[in-house]
Amino acid sequence: MNGRHRAIAAAFRMMVAVGADRWGRGFAQGRGVILTLHHVRPAVPHGFTPNALLEITPEFLDATLGLVRAEGYELVSLDEAVARLQSPKQGRFFVALTFDDGYRDNVEHAWPVLARHGAPWTLFVTPGFADRTARLWWLELEEAIRALPRLDLALPEGRFTARTETDAEKNRAFAKLYWRLRKGPEAILLSAISDLAGQAGIDAAALLERECLPWETLRALSGAPGVTIGAHTLTHPMLAKHDAETAHREIVASKARLEAEFGLPIRHFAYPVGDPGSAGLREFGLAKEAGFASAVTTRPGHLFPEHVNHLHALPRVSLNGLHQNEAALRALLSGLPFWLRNRGRRLAIG
Repeated sequence: MNGRHRAIAAAFRMMVAVGADRWGRGFAQGRGVILTLHHVRPAVPHGFTPNALLEITPEFLDATLGLVRAEGYELVSLDEAVARLQSPKQGRFFVALTFDDGYRDNVEHAWPVLARHGAPWTLFVTPGFADRTARLWWLELEEAIRALPRLDLALPEGRFTARTETDAEKNRAFAKLYWRLRKGPEAILLSAISDLAGQAGIDAAALLERECLPWETLRALSGAPGVTIGAHTLTHPMLAKHDAETAHREIVASKARLEAEFGLPIRHFAYPVGDPGSAGLREFGLAKEAGFASAVTTRPGHLFPEHVNHLHALPRVSLNGLHQNEAALRALLSGLPFWLRNRGRRLAIG
């Protein structure tokens, strides 16, 4: 955990210690919250785990759902969450659970926990992952750096080199290279990571097979009680980095493909990566035009009545694998960290 996350953890502990998570609810909590999850699987100790923030343990998921119930909150589907935003009736604070990408561990480790708690959930599926044709580029980057003792990469704005013999060196190199690539065009990012993966002998298709659910499992899952399937584009691009035609195709065709595969309407959409650099006003409009009832970002925040006019730019709160403890969970469910981050603004759309 780096200095930034240590400071965040300390802030969560302080909020709970002084009771701010409780007294702040009246103005910070809103109507409900949509939680973002990716991987749910047993903890495996590694010194180099740059994507650890994307995974929580089944035990923490169980503790999360137990606390939600103990606090008197309601676990609702994404359909119900949207319906409650559209209804003027006040009810209990609600929590909706969403899982991005379509990982095998969502079925193997998360679903049993969700079933025990009677918790509905939405799985946002990227057809390219199920086809084994898209790219888990952030995982390719991790695996390549894990395998290589040194990085030497030609980039348009200059060469990137780094020693990666120790875990500390690997962590530093990943952080620097990841954010350098994220700032530029996605084509350069994908090409650069392909280069590194080739040097390291990483098979991108094998990673997809290892991590992501196949179509046959997804088809069985699509008809299961309490499970909603949503769309997550065809190939998981950062949409705002592409032209309008590409973004439109990724959104519209993902809906059509999933509806053809499952024989069910696909009503909800999640923007890949989902931050302001990956999804903005253009993408919100495209998702609405495509006929989705809602679309979710990764901009952090709770849901307020005002979001009824922005159903295609809904915020979510990530269950971060670096903060798997009760203090963090209580702080996140209070809404106070996001009220402070957004300086009291309920909407963060632009």
